[in-house]
Amino acid sequence: MVLDILLQAGEHEVVGFVDSNPVLTGKRVDGLLVLGTPDGIPRLRDEHGIDCGIVAIGDNGVRRDMANRLRSWDLDIANAIHPSANIARNTTLGTNIVVAAGALVCAHSQIGESVILNTGCIVDHESLIGTACHICPGAKLAGRVTVESGAFVGIGATVVQYVRVGYEATVGAGAVVIEDVPPMTTVVGVPARVIKAPSADALMRNWVTVPASPSSPNQPLFAS
Repeated sequence: MVLDILLQAGEHEVVGFVDSNPVLTGKRVDGLLVLGTPDGIPRLRDEHGIDCGIVAIGDNGVRRDMANRLRSWDLDIANAIHPSANIARNTTLGTNIVVAAGALVCAHSQIGESVILNTGCIVDHESLIGTACHICPGAKLAGRVTVESGAFVGIGATVVQYVRVGYEATVGAGAVVIEDVPPMTTVVGVPARVIKAPSADALMRNWVTVPASPSSPNQPLFAS
């Protein structure tokens, strides 16, 4: 999907993928080669004239971690914004952002690093989306909503105005959120109710990045 967005946007020449599964090296995905594994990126950068990349991985923690690795290898990080997305002129965007077809981002919103705004979602005025969040297809965030780092707002969910979704929280598909969601909590239903709350120890731990699975089909994309 990210490849399709990049090709439709036409701002980059896409060179290929890397994947953590070495078996995929040399194979093609939608006509593009899997060039190697992430550890080989510094070499691939020089061999293929790569100057930027974008992380096409769905897991929020892994996506953020991989973006940090790209920066450590002196690569710029691109955004993939579908031509049909509508982004207000005074929206603030970070890097490593994917904005899919039909997404709408309204005035004075702020979108952090490594965010996915998926197909047809709505982020209304003055909303703040933190680092490595995923706003799923058809989700609707009203004005002045805050979604903290690492949170996941499921497909078709609705978050009413002024509500805060805490860090690493999960809002289930189709939920209607009418009050703040505590960090690392899962809520579902209409209106949304808590079905999973974190332990005290979990709340005290720093973010733990989940390592990428060797068999994961999710691949970072690289472009020049």
